[in-house]
Amino acid sequence: MGEQGRPAKIHPTAVVATTAELGSGVVIGPHCVIGERVRIGDDNHVGPGTWIEGPTEIGPRNRFFGPAAVGTDPQDLKYRGEESFLVIGEGNLIREFVTIHRGTAGGGLYTRIGNRNLLMTGVHVAHDCVVGDNVILANSATLAGHVWVGNGASVGAFSGVHQFCRVGEHAFIGGYSVITRDALPYLKTVGIRGEAKTYGVNAVGLERKGYSREAIEALQHAYRVLLHRGLSLRDAVQRIRDEGPLTSEVEHLLRFVETSERGFIR
Repeated sequence: MGEQGRPAKIHPTAVVATTAELGSGVVIGPHCVIGERVRIGDDNHVGPGTWIEGPTEIGPRNRFFGPAAVGTDPQDLKYRGEESFLVIGEGNLIREFVTIHRGTAGGGLYTRIGNRNLLMTGVHVAHDCVVGDNVILANSATLAGHVWVGNGASVGAFSGVHQFCRVGEHAFIGGYSVITRDALPYLKTVGIRGEAKTYGVNAVGLERKGYSREAIEALQHAYRVLLHRGLSLRDAVQRIRDEGPLTSEVEHLLRFVETSERGFIR
């Protein structure tokens, strides 16, 4: 366990399965349980009381503050014990009492967490979810099964996202929201179920991430045409394409609305 010269540090009270693989510099804290077929990459820190089941693969430089339950069986009545997987990238911060479940046969067998994400206290990521990079899931945010969250998105505290919904790239979901349709990329969305609404482009957040004024203004124009001119979706998309400017961000927004299966929050 661990490369020669940089052995893993395992607390005496921790239980580590013989088939678990620990990279160099890994720290396993008190009362942790690392199950069969868990692979933990270099320089991970697993905090007290954390439970990780396999098959789970974890990239380098993550920190699990603990206690957390990671890679456990899905909470899905259709799950019949089939082999399924959890894959976590690198540089993630996973805070206390987070739960992340493996996939199911009905969702492709994989749950995936990307890189450099912050999962705050009490977050739940259900089976078959895909979470991109640089995502923030605030305290007690809950993703139901099969949810897709794009890069740079933020989901506010105590918010829930319904099964099969998408949260677009750099979307901002306000606290205590219940999302039952797709949340559009780059926009602010707040509210409960049928009352949820968009509240313009997340301009401040995009500025902080280095987006240019021109890119933000193009998104604001597309937002007004899409949602505030009383046009049908087809006509609004065509009007945006005709009027421009068709920045990469606007093109992404249009592809997102055109591929929405559950409909999107307006």
